[in-house]
Amino acid sequence: MREVFQQELAEVQERLVAIAESVHEAITLAQQAFSTSDVALAERVIEGDQHIDAQADELDELAIDVIARQGPVARDLRILVSSLRISASLERMGDLARHIATLARYRFPDAVVPEPLISTFERMGELDIEIARLNVELLKTENLEYHEKISELDIELDELHKSVFDSVLAEEWNEPANATVDVTLASRYHERFADHAVTIGKKIQYLSTGDWAPAEEEA
Repeated sequence: MREVFQQELAEVQERLVAIAESVHEAITLAQQAFSTSDVALAERVIEGDQHIDAQADELDELAIDVIARQGPVARDLRILVSSLRISASLERMGDLARHIATLARYRFPDAVVPEPLISTFERMGELDIEIARLNVELLKTENLEYHEKISELDIELDELHKSVFDSVLAEEWNEPANATVDVTLASRYHERFADHAVTIGKKIQYLSTGDWAPAEEEA
């Protein structure tokens, strides 16, 4: 029975990694669609979000079933409970990638971002893609160095997010209202994507050390 239980725990981790890989693909494609106004890529991300949702639902069902049957305690219970919360964060990251792609679809064939902010959003997209990649490695290895790297990149992304608000509130901003709304939403989506990855890192830290670092509220 113990061997079966360990196999089930391993499957839970493998499924988390698989969802994280799907999220990495989603944000990569979403950023490409966003920066190039590629409506076909945008549609691919939007449709693919259903797959991420299904992956998360299946993992949750597995984890709940294992808890009910095995009655785990100590670290084993922490693994399973944390997996439920991590899958929720991953599912939300998939939603945010979909939101970014949806903006590209709405504005097609026009660009979402006006010229003054193009470089800012290019960097935000690069950061989110790298954060998603590091998130996969974190879930594969539970190496907290990946969490530290994600947190460092999140700080840079937060600064870029703030700079977008500074730009749209500046006197020289003269873009139309729809552009103001679009960049405000897009900036928030990019920033929250990274926040969820940081939250996942805090849960992995909890698994590794047993010490809980309070996470931000899920959005």
